[in-house]
Amino acid sequence: MMKRDLRLKAGLTTNVIAKMGKNEHVSTEVICKICETLGCNVDDIIEFIPEDK
Repeated sequence: MMKRDLRLKAGLTTNVIAKMGKNEHVSTEVICKICETLGCNVDDIIEFIPEDK
């Protein structure tokens, strides 16, 4: 699926898509919309990597 298709099907803004492309934070609401659109679970699209301190 192209980014544009995901944006339209999930009802996301271009700003949200840009944030994801830059590895910036997005809301849990956005994550839920993506999961609903793709028919998947959160752990299918997100990986938690702790920051080195």
